[in-house]
Amino acid sequence: MKPFRKHVAIAIDGGGIRGLIVTKALAVLEAELGRPLHEIIEMAVGTSTGSIISAGLGAGMSASRMVELYLQMGSTIFPRSWRSRLWPLTRCRYPAEPLQSSLEQTFGAFQMSDFWNHRPPIDVVITTFDLVTNHTCFVKPWKPEYASWPVVKAVQASCTVPTYFPVVENRYIDGGVGAYSNPCYLAAYEALICLGWNPAETTLISLGTGREPRSFQTHTARRFWPWQWLNPILGAFLQSADDQQVHLVQTFFDQIDFRRFQVDLLTPFPMDDTSRPEELLRYGETLGRMILADQIDDAQKIIPQKLISTGSPRP
Repeated sequence: MKPFRKHVAIAIDGGGIRGLIVTKALAVLEAELGRPLHEIIEMAVGTSTGSIISAGLGAGMSASRMVELYLQMGSTIFPRSWRSRLWPLTRCRYPAEPLQSSLEQTFGAFQMSDFWNHRPPIDVVITTFDLVTNHTCFVKPWKPEYASWPVVKAVQASCTVPTYFPVVENRYIDGGVGAYSNPCYLAAYEALICLGWNPAETTLISLGTGREPRSFQTHTARRFWPWQWLNPILGAFLQSADDQQVHLVQTFFDQIDFRRFQVDLLTPFPMDDTSRPEELLRYGETLGRMILADQIDDAQKIIPQKLISTGSPRP
C-alpha cells in the first residue's frame, strides 16, 4: 500500500447493514497500520450508513469496535415484525425508536461542534436531504446552523431511507436521495475548497458498500413488463450517480491522491438483510485486502477526457 500523504480524508457510501463490509475493511487496515484510523484521518464524510461510521471515527472509535456495533445493532434496527411483513400496506417497514436508541447509546449527548472542538479537530460531514427546502444538507461541525445539532439527529436523518424509517422531524431523509450516496466528490471539495488543504499533500480514501450484481441479462430485457423495469432502472441510476462522483473527483481534483475501493457482490444483498453477517464480513476482508494492495475500483480506471487547445475532447 502506498503511504498516505500529510492530510488524510475518508468518504463512505450508503448501504444499510452493508456498512459492516466497510467496518471490517477498516479493521483490516488498522491492523496493518498498527494504530486506530481516528488517529490518522482529519476528515470523515458519510452518507446513510456511512454517516454512522464517519461519526464513529470522529468520536474516536476503533474499526473493530464498530464491527461489534454493527453486529449488535443489525437485528435491533431491522426487526422482523408485522410492520415489515405487511409493507407496503404500512407507511414504513421499521420503527424509528430502535435506530434512535442505538445511536443514543453510541454517541450520547455528542453535538456536531464537539468534533471541531476536539484536539486535534476532525471535520465530520454528514449528508441528509431536506424535503421542505428540496436540497441536500451538508451537516458540518464548523457551520453555525449545524454546530448545535446532536450527532444522533444528524446520523438518524442521514440513515432515514424512505419507506424504511419514518421521516425525521417531518422533513429529513436519507442523504443518498440526492446525488451523494457516494460522497467522495463532496469530501474532495470539503478538503481542498472549504478547508484549504494542499492537494499535493492530500489522500482521499473512498469506500463503497458493495456493488450489486447485474439484475438482468441482455436477452431478457425486451420481455420486461412495466413493473419489472423498476429495479434495473433504480440500480442503474444509483450506480451511475456513484461512478459520476468518482469521475468528478478525477476531473476537478486530479492532483490529490484519490483511491476508490469497491467490492462486487456475488448475489443481491438488501440493505436490511441481517441474516448473513458472515458473508458481509468476508466481503469486508476482501475489501480490506484490496485497500492494502491498492486495488482500486474499475470506475477510477477510466481516464477523464481532457480538453486540448482546440477545445475538443481527446478521442
